Amino acid sequence: MNEERAAVHTDAAPGAIGPYSQAVRAGPWLFTAGQIGLDPETGEMVGPDVESQARRVMENLAAVLAAAGGSLDDVVKTTIFLADMDDFSAVNEIYGSCFQPPYPARSTVAAARLPKDARVEIEVVARLGG
Repeated sequence: MNEERAAVHTDAAPGAIGPYSQAVRAGPWLFTAGQIGLDPETGEMVGPDVESQARRVMENLAAVLAAAGGSLDDVVKTTIFLADMDDFSAVNEIYGSCFQPPYPARSTVAAARLPKDARVEIEVVARLGG
């Protein structure tokens, strides 16, 4: 593999359920796969409600970032995918509690269907090491 690009893996977040990495580090940049509300120990969705799923998503992302030597403070861009845009406020409240100013840039889109019928999926881009 290219020395400038390396896969990141942690058992503290759900494993990939296809041919992809939990994250890829390219130089100082980290690009995560989308995380849904799966419990990494059971592989099951944490609950049917968007709040419990959003909390688990953020915990999963924090675990992947930690495995790469970073934290949510290193995130510069996020993309949120919602199964129902009516869930925006609930997800926004949980999401907002996980970041400090300056907040990451963000896009939020409605998706027709998410993996495992998740209500929310989030991916991030982070700059590590300065």
